[in-house]
Amino acid sequence: MTQSASSIPAKDRTLAGVALMLGFCLTAPLLDVAAKLASESVPVGQITAARFVVQCALMAPFVWLMGLSLRVARAQWPALLFRAMLLLVSTFCFIAAIRVMPLADALAIVFVAPFIVLLVGKFYLGEDVGARRVGAAIVGFVGVLFVIQPSFEAFGAVALFPLGTAVGFAFYILVTRGLSRQVHPVTLQFYTGLIAGVFCVPVMMLAEGSGDELLDPVWPAGIAWLWLLGVGFFATLSHMMMTYALSLAPSATLAPLQYLELPVAALLGYLVFQDFPNTLTLTGIAIIIGAGLYMIHRERVTARQLITERAAPPI
Repeated sequence: MTQSASSIPAKDRTLAGVALMLGFCLTAPLLDVAAKLASESVPVGQITAARFVVQCALMAPFVWLMGLSLRVARAQWPALLFRAMLLLVSTFCFIAAIRVMPLADALAIVFVAPFIVLLVGKFYLGEDVGARRVGAAIVGFVGVLFVIQPSFEAFGAVALFPLGTAVGFAFYILVTRGLSRQVHPVTLQFYTGLIAGVFCVPVMMLAEGSGDELLDPVWPAGIAWLWLLGVGFFATLSHMMMTYALSLAPSATLAPLQYLELPVAALLGYLVFQDFPNTLTLTGIAIIIGAGLYMIHRERVTARQLITERAAPPI
């Protein structure tokens, strides 16, 4: 007889969350590898569409088997639509980037997203963010410049595409914060795939025959079908791992583990494509990771201080 999630000891829940986050770090770069392999013969827009169509098809049976309702409050639809479009734009920009850039270089730039979330939280949402965390975010941006500079010289303006991914994903995270408390993760993933897929398919139909190398669809040949399925499969698997990891373990415990995605991406990039970051890029990656880990450390310190202050007896 299986235990309910609430009856599982806290230690076991945390370990399960850590295991799932490690699974995310191993599977998310496989999505990038599949997308880069597919981009050798399939346009970026078509790969992006496949990512969401496959996700929708994979999540639909789980919605039915788990008996989840697809009803969504009318007030939640704008956020659902905005969330799906943010992820769509982020995905398109990233695939367009890794089509020519090494995986680790592009992914390192995307890791500026947590810094963007922090700065938006402070200056737009009015969240209480200390000077040290703001300083860490600025240092992180400096690290991104180290990565962009050689990439811009080698690949041109496409090196800026991951910044588009970072900005889109940062706002995607902010929107998800609110929706995740109101909509089941599986339902949320299903609707994200459905909305983005419904938008992508007409765009591809309109682009057919246009000659646009990013959008004009082609009929995939041979193993390209496998890469397209892999993009959707690994995207769905990795995102569900991360979603359930966050439901089992504190985000402060899991956040540092996400940086393992970078060395995994670098290793896969080297093994599959013989790409490896140069010295300047490696320096930038080290700065980004260091700034990110320091920011997480400061968030933990601030959280402990708040707990201490709330627990203190009134004078």
